[in-house]
Amino acid sequence: MKNILLLTDFSDPSKNAISYALKLFEKEKCTFHLLYVQDSKSYITDDVIVQASSSLYESLVNKNRLKLIDYVANLESEFQSDNFSFKVSVDYDFLITAVKQLVKTKNITLIVMGTNGATGANEVVFGSNTINVIRKVMCTTLVIPQKYVYQQPPKAMLLALDRSDQLKGTYIKTLKKFIVAHQLALHVIRLDSEMGHKDLKVADIQELDLLVKDTNYHYYLIEHVPMVYAVSTYLQTNSIDIVGLVAQQESFLERLFVGSATTEITKHAQFPILVFHP
Repeated sequence: MKNILLLTDFSDPSKNAISYALKLFEKEKCTFHLLYVQDSKSYITDDVIVQASSSLYESLVNKNRLKLIDYVANLESEFQSDNFSFKVSVDYDFLITAVKQLVKTKNITLIVMGTNGATGANEVVFGSNTINVIRKVMCTTLVIPQKYVYQQPPKAMLLALDRSDQLKGTYIKTLKKFIVAHQLALHVIRLDSEMGHKDLKVADIQELDLLVKDTNYHYYLIEHVPMVYAVSTYLQTNSIDIVGLVAQQESFLERLFVGSATTEITKHAQFPILVFHP
């Protein structure tokens, strides 16, 4: 049984991400934990007009809990599956604190989030909430762009490795399970490394042979090309459905997905991104 955390603020991006997740895991036994977090700084005037017998906290939580329960009822009606069960949580706290608590207490193995993509004049793929979850919560996270609509089961994953990323560690088991469960073809691109091209490639091939020994994979060692361009070019020339990244260095994620310097890649970043933790 998988325990999957679905983050929602009732926005279109979050609803699209939840829809994607339910379709992606339709053949697996899953408990979906839907979490809505009411930031203490974000409530509006209507929220504070409460009865004298009710606290502000109780009013905000109960209001959003009812809204979340109604949303889950709609999901159960749309996705009628014996494989699925749903639980709801509403918290009046900081997002990261609430997420960490639920990951720990409910044995969450995957977090699913939606993202707006570019906002206004700023070329931004990951919003601040998504970046914070990836940085501060040690749990595999699946991010779905707002405009990416689930059409059919994914067929291929691109695993993009930075110079310091290792094909070892606990995340490898998670990666293997995901690949096997969804019968994905694996594409791997690796930036060049100081340890030497030949030695690095040999080491990677050995690990990949163990990881996907029953499946063909594609491996490329990229020399003297920034990761943003390597990923962008590969996505334009190959049929890829999901991109996998290892959240080992914050600077790498920032270079790849945040800021106006990555305008070109954001134009093509309309695909799910699965972020692993080593």
